[in-house]
Amino acid sequence: MRTLPIAVLTLALASPVLAAEPAKPAQPATTPAAPAKKPDADKALRDIGYSIAKSLEPLGLSNADTDKVIAAFRQGAADPSKLKEPDGENLNAFARMKIDQKSEKDKSKNAAYLTEQAKQKGAVKTEGGAIVIPLKEGSGASPGPADKVKVHYTGTLVNGTKFDDSRERKQPAEFPLNGVVPCWTQALQKMKVGGRAKVVCPSDLAYGPQGRPNIPPNSILNFDIELLDVSKAPPAQLPPPAASPLNPK
Repeated sequence: MRTLPIAVLTLALASPVLAAEPAKPAQPATTPAAPAKKPDADKALRDIGYSIAKSLEPLGLSNADTDKVIAAFRQGAADPSKLKEPDGENLNAFARMKIDQKSEKDKSKNAAYLTEQAKQKGAVKTEGGAIVIPLKEGSGASPGPADKVKVHYTGTLVNGTKFDDSRERKQPAEFPLNGVVPCWTQALQKMKVGGRAKVVCPSDLAYGPQGRPNIPPNSILNFDIELLDVSKAPPAQLPPPAASPLNPK
């Protein structure tokens, strides 16, 4: 039997929230043991529910779908003796169907969002499709495709969820421009040192269908980027000229 392509059956039971804490060294006999901290039951139960919801997110379940899941959960919890072995083949087929449906809906929403962002004041679209919306004009140099850049940035999903923020870390990021996602490579060449812009990355110029642990598959990414500095790449080393009558070896 093939396993589900996503962790639907694992749900919250595999979550670190429910994992046993590692054993602690025994206290000396003369030291009284600290009283066990009473858990916050309401918070723990909410976390279990949120973990289950998170594991089902890739399916894009409707409210009606969710109601059926909850009804089955209640029945199973009330009388575990009546639980049956899940039909893995059917579950896999259903999961693939729902994921494909969600992907098609996301494509339609993504296209509308990109069209809207490209119409913003001052927006510039790169050849590959990244959208750069100026927030503050810079006056310094623009980086080349292999230059090293120093930036502050905040990354959010279309729904506003923040997934990364160098400003919160109080540590600018530095990297060669040809070592990041294509969206950044293209977009930052449209900026100048001292400038700040909103950069909208289509999913195919970011992490595409693979996504990341905190970025769902096929996500458009928004970045608030401030270009702080540029270090020019060293000149490429040219190969020695080929031998010729005018240039013998």
